[in-house]
Amino acid sequence: MTQATIQDWTDSQVLLKFGNHKDVKYRVFRDGEKHFQEIHDLNGLHIHTLELPDGMRLDSSSYEVLLRYVLLDVVAAA
Repeated sequence: MTQATIQDWTDSQVLLKFGNHKDVKYRVFRDGEKHFQEIHDLNGLHIHTLELPDGMRLDSSSYEVLLRYVLLDVVAAA
């Protein structure tokens, strides 16, 4: 299926625990009926791709919130 961009690459500085932060970029896209948030570091290294829940697919205010939760999980797992 063909991908369609919902939100193009956006730079973000995500606050983590204890005052640390991580600089990332993310995009939101649709692939068929599914919507995804793809996260990379600023050098383009893939960090994570998240399938967006139905209620958050087109709610752009949720993208930054989801970004922080995903990064907290990824950093904790590292």
